[in-house]
Formats: sequence, structure tokens, C-alpha cells
Amino acid sequence: MKVDYSMLIAKLNKVVNIPNWEKVVPFLAILILIAANPPAGTKKIYKKEINLIVIDAGHGGHDPGCMNGGVKEKEVTLALALALGSKIKEQMPDVKIIYTRSSDKFVELWERSAIANKNNADLFISLHCNSTKNPTVHGTETFAMGLHKAEDNLEVAKRENSVLLIEENYLQRYDGFDPNTPESHIYFSLFQNAYMDQSIRLAAKVENQISKGINRASRGVKQAGFVVLWKSGMPSILVESGFISNKDDREYLSSEKGVDEMATAMSTAIYEYKKSFEATAAER
Repeated sequence: MKVDYSMLIAKLNKVVNIPNWEKVVPFLAILILIAANPPAGTKKIYKKEINLIVIDAGHGGHDPGCMNGGVKEKEVTLALALALGSKIKEQMPDVKIIYTRSSDKFVELWERSAIANKNNADLFISLHCNSTKNPTVHGTETFAMGLHKAEDNLEVAKRENSVLLIEENYLQRYDGFDPNTPESHIYFSLFQNAYMDQSIRLAAKVENQISKGINRASRGVKQAGFVVLWKSGMPSILVESGFISNKDDREYLSSEKGVDEMATAMSTAIYEYKKSFEATAAER
């Protein structure tokens, strides 16, 4: 049964911020419908090994992402993606790497997770940079799909999801999701990826390696509703590698040393996750 999610958004819009119990009942019905009819890519398939990883360099082409001080997010994410792939191959030669883009080109959000699903990937890693009006804010954040637990998380998701506005027929392609409306983000954050627990474990290892392995500021593991993680049928994380709006982060991420260290930290975290995952799977 195919659910008309745009219709559910409309229903949700009528009950948001209205506490009356008679209004809450249809809201709960929406949750039941979502649980019974999850979007494509959320059906869990159990695996015992990690053999293929898709690395997603955020933005690209006519979508530069965040920009500040002459640094463009799309350039930082591509450098990080290619460096991460290289580090993984050094540490885990048997693991195959697929990039959603390996050059300065635009890839639509739906296509990024579709590449991972089509290739039956074991992990999906999406790389981004953060930005805020406060230039003193700095550090990394690693996200898994889930509920917005803070306004800041929602703002990050809204900014990253707004990329789909430059895609054609985005309302039809994304089941009525409109990044311009707060109701859509509330609705969208209700989705719980089937691999949420595994994604959070991987995210925790990434942030641990960044904070302790290379001594960079970490803002922790967080959850929010990202379109690029929505339909991925495997553990998936989105790494905000630093704030382009912060001078120190910006200079670090645009340097060879910064890219190499960040790639090393993320690769080590993936290696640790792979060992832990496969050891646990072997015991079952």
C-alpha cells in the first residue's frame, strides 16, 4: 500500500500546536500509518560483514553549499571524501569504495541514497560543513536520522534539506516534503531509520576519534531529519566536519593537514566500527 505522505503532512498541519485530545488522535493515526508503511529504503536487511561503503561529498556543481572567506563547502567535502576513501583503502584493502561524486558536479539528494541502495552498500557516509551567524561557534557534529531534539539540530537539517529546492519536481519526488514549511520538518523528523542504533554507534566512534584522536572540538552525536539519510537502506551518518563560518575551522578544513587528519579520524572510526560489528555478527 502506497501512502500519500503529502496528505499526511496536511493532516499533521491541522494538529500541530493544538493540545486538545480530539486533535491528537488523528496525529497518532498518522504515526501508525508511517510505521505500517515506511518509506522505501527502511526495510532492514541483516548483514554480517562490511564490504562496501558509499562516501557522499555534499553539494557540488551549481550548489556550492556554505561559503565564507573564499572557502566553499562543496570543495571541502570533495577533498574530504576522496581523502577518506583513500584512507579506508589503506586500512581496509578489501572494502570497496563508491563515491556519489568524485568531481565538481551536482547530484540530487534522492540520487545519493539511491546510489548506496542500488549498490547494496553496507555504510553510507555523507560529508558536509556547518555554518552559523555566530563566528565563534566551532567543532564537528555527526548526525543520524531521527527526531529533532533541539532547535539547532532542526536548523542544520533545514539548511541541508533546502538543497532540494533547486531540483525539478521536488514535491513529487520527496512525497510532498517542502523544506520551506516547519510542518514538513516536524513530520519528517518522525521517521526512524531502521538502522538508527547502528548509525548512532558509528557516529559516536567518529566523534570520539575526532575529539580524542586528533584533538579537535566535538559538539557530539545528534539526530535530525535529513533527506539524504531518509531512504538509505543501511547504517548512515552525516558528518558536519566543522564551521566554515569560524575562522579556525575554515582554515583547518581548507588545509592539507586538516583534510588528512579528518580523513584519518573518520577512517579509524569506521575501522573500529567494522571490527565491532563483524565480531558481534559472528557470535549470532
